[in-house]
Amino acid sequence: MNTPPLAGGAAGPDALRPLLGTVLDALRDGAEARGGPLPAGGPGRVAARLREATGPVLPETGRGPHEALHALVRALAEGAADPADPHCAAHLHCPPLALAAAADLAAAALNPSMDSWDQAPAASALEASTARELAALVYPYGPDTSAPPYGPDTSAPPYGPDTSAPPYGPDASAPPYGPDNSPPPYDPDVAPLPYSPAASPRPYGTGTSPRRPRQPHTPGIPHILTSLAHPYRPATPAIPGRSHEDEQPDALVTTGGTESNQLGLLLAREHARTRHTEPLRIVCGANAHHSVHRAAWLLGLPEPLTLPTPDGTLDPHTLHTALTDLRHPGSPGAPAVPVLVCATAGTTDTGAIDPLPALADLTRAHGARLHVDAAYGGPLLFSATHRPLLDGLHRAHTVTLDLHKLGWQPVAAGLLAVPRAADLAPLTHRAAYLNADDDTEAGLPDLLGRSLRTTRRPDILKMAVTLQALGRTGLADLVDRTLAAARTFAGLIDDHPAFELHSHPVLSTVLFRPTGADDTTVATIRRRLLHQGRAVLGRAATPTGLWLKATLLNPHTTTDDLASLLKLVEGHTSR
Repeated sequence: MNTPPLAGGAAGPDALRPLLGTVLDALRDGAEARGGPLPAGGPGRVAARLREATGPVLPETGRGPHEALHALVRALAEGAADPADPHCAAHLHCPPLALAAAADLAAAALNPSMDSWDQAPAASALEASTARELAALVYPYGPDTSAPPYGPDTSAPPYGPDTSAPPYGPDASAPPYGPDNSPPPYDPDVAPLPYSPAASPRPYGTGTSPRRPRQPHTPGIPHILTSLAHPYRPATPAIPGRSHEDEQPDALVTTGGTESNQLGLLLAREHARTRHTEPLRIVCGANAHHSVHRAAWLLGLPEPLTLPTPDGTLDPHTLHTALTDLRHPGSPGAPAVPVLVCATAGTTDTGAIDPLPALADLTRAHGARLHVDAAYGGPLLFSATHRPLLDGLHRAHTVTLDLHKLGWQPVAAGLLAVPRAADLAPLTHRAAYLNADDDTEAGLPDLLGRSLRTTRRPDILKMAVTLQALGRTGLADLVDRTLAAARTFAGLIDDHPAFELHSHPVLSTVLFRPTGADDTTVATIRRRLLHQGRAVLGRAATPTGLWLKATLLNPHTTTDDLASLLKLVEGHTSR
């Protein structure tokens, strides 16, 4: 028996080429056999078809590479839910760009492992530069003098008329408290609301529209980024005692929003441990992703305080009351409790965005940390049209991003951004065979502290290829056309007498249902469409009942596609 060829090395491409032809043929054959967004017949029939097509998992004698590839890939494609089909619109599960999938093939063939430089020399350098570039989109301004991270903020903002740029990160944009722009000492007994509700931007939730934020003015500042250059990011000076690189924004590559949220909570927990005896408390809205609660459990933290969000977004007044009660329990000598507020920029159910500027004001005034889960909404940063929806994002201590949602990447493509690379220090870890002290001192990059995982794929390659191929304007176009499709679909629903619209979309999620339909009817319609293989729609439970959910992530979707989707649902509605 011949030894199977390898994918790497100079001979690897020649070995891969005929196999790729087999894979591509099988993908096409499977999609044609499926004939829709997902296979018909339900779970039992799909599993039976797969068993029949694939045969024994571990036969005594192999069937050969081409036969095995064609059989399994075709079976998987025939039984797939295909996010490239315009009627597959249930989840934050995007159709990946062909160029990103091609880049992922290269990553698989080269197979670098991102836990030490000697396993990933070029891949680790690419990850470092691309991660910093993406982090700079979140944190576009130069650093400032760090304010107290826990405890009431009694310091004046570390910038003024003589400085060239406002600060970024958790200490940015303190609200005006008086003529000298410095806040009075915080009085926990009075606990005034540290922002003006009339002046604060409205939450970008259901049925609301954003106000365009004030843009920072930084005259004469050169752009230091290239293809993704942010128009307002100035150069940043080195701070004594820290390297210039330590003070720059940075990001970790993760498997997605769940891991990024876990890391955000971990960094907050470790920060609190060095300053407090009380455990970190998490405060989030009922609209927060379930991974926030799972991360708190995994990290041994108290159950998060979950605030009601009847309008779909975290209300600043409700948060202010909760923070006052948590931070200052009222008993004499009670220790201050470290708090992390978890806000959301793009909820799973509706795509709503919490009022980030007001929440940033509150967390700073109360001495709490702020984490923003922007796994869904983060890519709006690419779009000049929609970027204002994320005003205030740069004031968070940590930000979750996820480019396998509104970024058209194959899974996985998550990130956790921080305003300063030095903020990642709690993740530092030593394993002599990967990052020995003398190797680090000799100049070999230390990669082990860039993840909780050891072996990990170079997921940055597909992201970097996409950024370079499309640039900011190309990505902005994809974002803009996808959000426009959601508005178009909402308009079709609004104009149709047989349907009701939950709210006008903020991002690309549209909730709707047949007029007057109860929860059982909505759930039944969804399952029938799934069983028939005609459409994949999600479900969202709200205070007003159950709704069908269309999460539109396909930039090729047309108005005709949306109209036919609505017609499919109408055909399953009892009259």
